[in-house]
Amino acid sequence: MFEKINFEGWANCLKVSNGNVELIVTTDVGPRVISFGYKGGQNLFHVSPGDKGKTGGDQWRIYGGHRLWLAPEVMPRSYAPDNGKVEHLWNGETLTLSQAKDPLTGVVKEMEITLDPSYNQVKVLHRITNKNIWDIELSPWPITALAGGGAAILPQEPYIDPEHYLLPSRPLVLWYYTQMSDPRWVWGEKYIRMNFDPAIKSEQKIGILNKQGWAAYCLHGDLFVKTFGYDENAAYADYNCNNELYMNGGFVEIETVGPFVKIPPGGMVEHTEHWYLGKALVQNTEESIDKNVLPFVKSVLSPKK
Repeated sequence: MFEKINFEGWANCLKVSNGNVELIVTTDVGPRVISFGYKGGQNLFHVSPGDKGKTGGDQWRIYGGHRLWLAPEVMPRSYAPDNGKVEHLWNGETLTLSQAKDPLTGVVKEMEITLDPSYNQVKVLHRITNKNIWDIELSPWPITALAGGGAAILPQEPYIDPEHYLLPSRPLVLWYYTQMSDPRWVWGEKYIRMNFDPAIKSEQKIGILNKQGWAAYCLHGDLFVKTFGYDENAAYADYNCNNELYMNGGFVEIETVGPFVKIPPGGMVEHTEHWYLGKALVQNTEESIDKNVLPFVKSVLSPKK
C-alpha cells in the first residue's frame, strides 16, 4: 500500500505498508523517514515535539526519525538544514527521495527505500552526490533517532584465544562528554548496552568498529534491528568507527558510518542499511539478550534461500 497522509502536522507525508509493518516519510522536509513500526502499533522513531509540522527557514531542526548526515561531524557542514521539499518517485516497489542541491555543502542527498512485500524488512540505500567543481572527502552517516524508553544493544567482538590472536580487536571511541560511569551504560562481556532513562538528561556517545554488522533497539516488546556492512580495507571517520550510539534524556540514536572516501565532481558514494522488525522482551542481562534477541539477529543475517 502506498498513500499520501498528514502526519504530525506535515501534510504531504507518504506511507508505505506491506500489511504488517509500515513506514512514513516526509516530503515537506527531508529526506526523512519519520515513522517505522507495526501497522497500528507504536512508532519506534522519535519525533521532536517542538519541530512537528515545521518547514522552511535556515535553522537546522532535529525533527526526529531517520536522516542522512556527513561525517565527520563539523559545524556548519553536518548541520546543513533539510527544511525544504524533497522530490519523490514511487515505482511500485521502491520509494526514492531526492533533496535539491544544498547551497552550503554542494551535495545532493538521496534515499531509496524498499519495503519487502512479505517480510518485516526494509532496505535503505543512502546516496551522496558531489555537485561541487572540486573533490570532497566524507563518510555517509545515516542516523536513526529512536523513541525513548527502550534499550540499545551493540555486539562486542567474540573473545578469541589470546595465545593465537595478539592484536587488538575491539576499538571503543569516546566523545569529550562521554562518562563511562553513567548508569545508563552496561559494559557486558558480549554486548554494550544503553538503557534509556528520561530522568538523566545528559548527553552520552560512543563509537565502535562493528565487524558483526548489526545493532538493535528494544522498545516495549518491539525489536528493531539494523544491519550494515564493514569493509576491512576501508578507513572510517571518528577514529575508524562504523557504528555509533548517542543518547540524551529524550531519545536514542543508532548511527552507522560508511567508509571515508574522496568524491570527485559529479561522483557519488552509497551506503546501505537493512532494517528488521520483530518481537522481544529483554531484561537487563546478557542471558536475556542471548535468548530473546540473538536468534532473531542470526535469522536476519543468514543468507536467504
